[in-house]
Amino acid sequence: MPSFKIDLSTAVVFVATAPEPKMVNKKTGERAVDRETGADLSVVGLLVSDEGEGNLYQVTVPETGYPEGLTPGMPVRVTALKARDWENTFNGEKRHGISFRAIAITPMA
Repeated sequence: MPSFKIDLSTAVVFVATAPEPKMVNKKTGERAVDRETGADLSVVGLLVSDEGEGNLYQVTVPETGYPEGLTPGMPVRVTALKARDWENTFNGEKRHGISFRAIAITPMA
């Protein structure tokens, strides 16, 4: 499926929730990994404020794409944020949504 670049050039971005491991299967503890690099993936909650509107995004990022110590309230810069729609069937029920992915999240100086 195609992905779409999100322009954050006029936005202010803050960490809403600290990075947590992204799991493929919580029961087995299997961690999600980047298919291209093999890096473990994490999910970071980001508050994106732009043009008087704020949105919370759960963003997947490789563990190599952020430093230790990201904490809620910290202003950050996001590199290559993209959105992609998804759809699947789970237990006979169709589900759909939008997933967000970034290459890196770095604290503002």
